[in-house]
Amino acid sequence: MLVLAFDTALDKMYVALKNDDKFLAAEIIENKDGKYHSAFLISTIKNILRDNGFKPQDIDLIGTNIGPGSFTGIRACITVARVMAQTLNCRAIGVSSLEILAKLADTNPLVALDARKHCAYLYKDNEIKGAVDIDEIKESIKDKDYNIITDNKMNEIFGGTSYQGNEYNLGKILTDLAIEKAASSECNWRKLKPLYIQPPAMG
Repeated sequence: MLVLAFDTALDKMYVALKNDDKFLAAEIIENKDGKYHSAFLISTIKNILRDNGFKPQDIDLIGTNIGPGSFTGIRACITVARVMAQTLNCRAIGVSSLEILAKLADTNPLVALDARKHCAYLYKDNEIKGAVDIDEIKESIKDKDYNIITDNKMNEIFGGTSYQGNEYNLGKILTDLAIEKAASSECNWRKLKPLYIQPPAMG
């Protein structure tokens, strides 16, 4: 099974290609030349497929990050995933960035990402909890042993490990989660929708 996975919702773009049990590519792209990294998504996908001797028609499953994260980035990767899956008549499935980052912890993960308005997007006890007040989170985790994963801003509040401060290849994690979810979920591109826990800021 050939699986293509990509993520433009977080601070870097991740694109990975896996054929059966072997990763063929796992690219990490940062913003460059004044352009947001999602501007390079299509060209990166084309290059990865070409360099590994595949055509788009060979793809069996597409996995993409559905958020939370950059609203622009979420829209970009979901739009590309939907269009590709529809055009190629292949399966597509979404994975939350909170689920992806939770895999960075060996056990008992807690993920807290900046949601602004004194809130954090929270993943705790193997569930996405939504946008939760920071003080409420502090109280709920007091005297509990969580492996905390954050972004740089929330790291100042909760400690733990910031995914932005380390070189993790989240594309590989996304790929494996997509395969895992696809085994038990319907993979219809029509069901691929952004996980907007909070609405985009206006103005």
